[in-house]
Amino acid sequence: MQLVIVESPAKAKTIEKYLGRDFKVLASYGHVRDLPPKDGSVDPDDGFAMQWLLYPDKAKRMKEIQDAAKGADRLILATDPDREGEAISWHVQELLRSKKALPAEVDRVTFNAITKDAVLTAMAHPRALDDDLIDAYRARRALDYLVGFTLSPVLWRKLPGAKSAGRVQSVSLRLVVEREREIEAFVAQQYWSVTGLFEMSGTPFKARLARWRGDKIERLTITNEADARAAEADVRAGHFTVDLVETKPLTRNPPPPFTTSTLQQEAARKLGFSASHTMRIAQGLYEDGAITYMRTDGVQMDGSAISAARKAIATRYDGGYVPDQPRQYQTKAKNAQEAHEAIRPTDFSKDKTGGGDHARLYELIWKRAMASQMASARLERTSIDLTDGTGKTMLRATGQVIKFPGFLALYDEGRDDSEDEDARLLPAMASGDAPAKTGIEVEKHETQPPPRYSEASLVKKMEELGIGRPSTYASILQVLKDRAYVTVEKNRFIPEESGRLLTAFLERFFERYVQYDFTAGLEEELDDVSGGRAQWQAVLERFWRDFKPRTGEVMEQKPSEITAALDEFLGPYLFPDKGDGSDPRICPNCGTGKLALRGGKFGPFIACSNYPDCKYTRKFAQPGGSDGADTGPETMGNDPDSGLEVTKRSGRFGPYIQLGDGKEAKRSSIPKDIPGEDFDLDYALRLLSLPREVGVHPESGKPIMAGLGRYGPYLLHDGKYAKLTGTAEIFDIGMNAAVVRIAEAAAGGGRGRTKAEPLNTFGPHPTSGGEMKLMEGRFGPYVTDGTTNATLPKSADPATLTLEEAIALIDARAAKGPAKGKKKAAPKKASAKKPAAKKKAPAKKKADAE
Repeated sequence: MQLVIVESPAKAKTIEKYLGRDFKVLASYGHVRDLPPKDGSVDPDDGFAMQWLLYPDKAKRMKEIQDAAKGADRLILATDPDREGEAISWHVQELLRSKKALPAEVDRVTFNAITKDAVLTAMAHPRALDDDLIDAYRARRALDYLVGFTLSPVLWRKLPGAKSAGRVQSVSLRLVVEREREIEAFVAQQYWSVTGLFEMSGTPFKARLARWRGDKIERLTITNEADARAAEADVRAGHFTVDLVETKPLTRNPPPPFTTSTLQQEAARKLGFSASHTMRIAQGLYEDGAITYMRTDGVQMDGSAISAARKAIATRYDGGYVPDQPRQYQTKAKNAQEAHEAIRPTDFSKDKTGGGDHARLYELIWKRAMASQMASARLERTSIDLTDGTGKTMLRATGQVIKFPGFLALYDEGRDDSEDEDARLLPAMASGDAPAKTGIEVEKHETQPPPRYSEASLVKKMEELGIGRPSTYASILQVLKDRAYVTVEKNRFIPEESGRLLTAFLERFFERYVQYDFTAGLEEELDDVSGGRAQWQAVLERFWRDFKPRTGEVMEQKPSEITAALDEFLGPYLFPDKGDGSDPRICPNCGTGKLALRGGKFGPFIACSNYPDCKYTRKFAQPGGSDGADTGPETMGNDPDSGLEVTKRSGRFGPYIQLGDGKEAKRSSIPKDIPGEDFDLDYALRLLSLPREVGVHPESGKPIMAGLGRYGPYLLHDGKYAKLTGTAEIFDIGMNAAVVRIAEAAAGGGRGRTKAEPLNTFGPHPTSGGEMKLMEGRFGPYVTDGTTNATLPKSADPATLTLEEAIALIDARAAKGPAKGKKKAAPKKASAKKPAAKKKAPAKKKADAE
């Protein structure tokens, strides 16, 4: 019997169909072991020796593989054809060797597509494990571990609120933060445009002002309304005739087939997919045998695939759409390895497969690969100059027309943050023609700051700089979101305060390690290890030699010294020059104190040096502005009962109201759902009076209280909470409604919900056998098989979730292992007590050594 090991059950199921009865295919469900998350897992003093530990949830899988291996004559490692795939095969082999279950014959096979021909061809041409790829994997894993476990403790002690830093993660965050700084530093400039409206032979067209009073007009030439109106008057008075007609032929060539990076970019632009969702769907398509391997930076297709694409183009269109010679592409990406083909369909005759997001992504891949071998598009660009009698005023009209669509008949590549091309159709005109002038448009414009990064443009920038590898982009971006270093609004990355501060900290104290060139250079060294051109321990040694001492130096500094250094480093950003010669650090509240960065339990903020006499504060990420700053109390009136003053204030955590002064003063935050026009002294006093007693519960005899808490408005009865829908309901809800809410909360496990019905069902899970359901949870929709719960990504549409997607989500969550939490105590047995046995010394657990 021959045992074949792959990563996923879906891949195993597909391959098993192609092999004979002599083969048994088992899945490892991804990586089977990793470095344990503790100090000492990598020992720099012992040649960077690593201690590996089997994932607890993979013990059952490895036992199954081990049992099968003992009865196998040959082990075939058929994991993915890249560094991670090579590493999984190596881990499986080493674990079997340690258990003395490794068959006498061990082979490694790789295939770029899960088709019968590709699999059988690979089986006929086995090889040994690639030691260079394994070394590259170990180098990257050790490097990321050392950075994380050395730098993170520095952050926890010196920078409150920081959660982690990473070798590539932090550099990617820096890109987002720097773009935000550019936006904040941007000074908008006004300009005006003057456009003439004309008509020729019944066809209207526009011509912009290109020369006025003998001077060339650029976009920012006219900067005030007076000049714009003067230009308008000259255009209105002028009689314009065609002075020059210029026609230029243009050719547009098709883009190459997708790489991992370009697929993520285009799926974000055209389908609205996140990078992680794109890779998850692409993984499913690959395992189904629909597309080639989806982790690649190669842009070339196999010769047989090119022939198949050209044949499919000729069948779908005609011979004119097939170029005379097959197209050959070369990647422009930095550090590209081109070890694999580009991403393409395995069968060009199939333009559709699957359903939902799988079908949408497949169609995109199919169109791009097909278009890459189609004829170029032929266009014609026309430029027409119209001048008045004096020759001092000239208007220019431009247009573009497609003469032959070529690849554009099937596919047009999306673009990031670029203006649409001027593709207006112009009427036929010749020199001397005098088109009729029908009007004039004068418009005021304002220059725009650079746009925030989208997933597509950020991935593109990272690839251009050589930061990270395409296969890691999705996980890097996900970490930035999970750590709350960024938020995503309208598909754009916005840095949070914690992300901005972390970036500033790293730029100030670890500048070298967040430089783009340094990170890209390290990627090149790691790629040299993959190619056998460098020794992996030597690469690590060069990095560790400088990095370790630097972290030690920073760790020795006091938190107050760190804050002072950051205050100086961020001074130009936090306290920008006002332009009037005044000190930008002067407190706007007291007028004498100096503003400076301060560290607090919940993160950094700006405060006045005259504290506690002056209590001015503002958020860290508000450079020089007064918005959100506590500029002093605003008196709302006096409480008629106590006579104390009620003031409205604004602090680091938002606006709040206060009754009286000193330590005994009562405070309440101002909820966001109270309209500003409705918030007066009466409403403030009602908030300060909370919590209020709704009444006594008719069954328990205990009071039901309504109040405003950390997580919003609530009801409280006998230690149990029920959520209210809004602040107004705190004051409006009566006893009957409150009793019902309390009962519903009790029935729903204390969360105010009754037992939910599934939104959809998918049948039994192929591995666990549990019924798969789509449920609505506290944190959004999720799928479950009764054992594993997997939250749907924000980009996923619950209404279109497919069976395959549900299985993939559950499998991916199961592969990560159980969620961290408190261990439940073992249930007490009711059996009779037995005499206590002598305790044996516990066996020492030892991680699997490399």
